[in-house]
Amino acid sequence: MIKNYLEYIRDNPQGYWFKAKLYGWGWTPARWQGWATIFIFLALVLLNLYRLDSRFRSTGGTLLNFIPETFILILILIHICYKTGEKPSWHWGTKNKQIK
Repeated sequence: MIKNYLEYIRDNPQGYWFKAKLYGWGWTPARWQGWATIFIFLALVLLNLYRLDSRFRSTGGTLLNFIPETFILILILIHICYKTGEKPSWHWGTKNKQIK
């Protein structure tokens, strides 16, 4: 299974940053730019949590600010994946076994 997954990711003549997931709906990083995008996203979420936690002394205040700001970061990540990746569709295995 891992061998099939690696072959699928390497088969990227269009140079997509994100390829459609092999199983399910969504994307997976396929190039270094995609991995860098994911790491930057995670760093921004953690920095946002740290910033809010140091500013607010209550858990409620932190969460009330963390949730909408993280939602915005998620929307930005989805936009980047959509613009630099394959068009999303439902996959269940390799392309010749794809369910649409």
